[in-house]
Amino acid sequence: MAASILDLIKSQVAAQAGSVDIPAQAKNTVLNGLTESIFGSLTQTATKPGGIDAIKSLLTGKTAAASSPITALAGSMFSNNILKNLNLGSLLNGKLTALIPTVLGGLSGVLKDQDGDGDVDLQDILITLKGGNKTQAQKTGGGLLGGILGKILGGSR
Repeated sequence: MAASILDLIKSQVAAQAGSVDIPAQAKNTVLNGLTESIFGSLTQTATKPGGIDAIKSLLTGKTAAASSPITALAGSMFSNNILKNLNLGSLLNGKLTALIPTVLGGLSGVLKDQDGDGDVDLQDILITLKGGNKTQAQKTGGGLLGGILGKILGGSR
């Protein structure tokens, strides 16, 4: 089974954060905070009008991560939920927040036609988020975002 979007975010965060000198006592909080903020931004965006199109545009590479509202939301969530409690200083906070567009940019192209219907649609997003192929995705619970999308769209999850 392919990696889920959460797994991809975690690996991108770990890879990108290696270039920033994060104090040891804050490292796990920062890495988890970045991951949760980015995933949370995708989750919140999926529930908004036009959100699926925004995710589709970002994950197919049609929208640059730096200019995406998903990136802005992730940065805001990270600053408000994590950085304001750590007192790392504005320079380090800026470096850490600057990782978000890089991480999201690293996810560009992850969304492809997974179900073979010739286009990238909601089903492809769900399959990608669940981390499997069409058959595997239909068998699994679908993870947080898949469950949320299923509930929003009237599915039974």
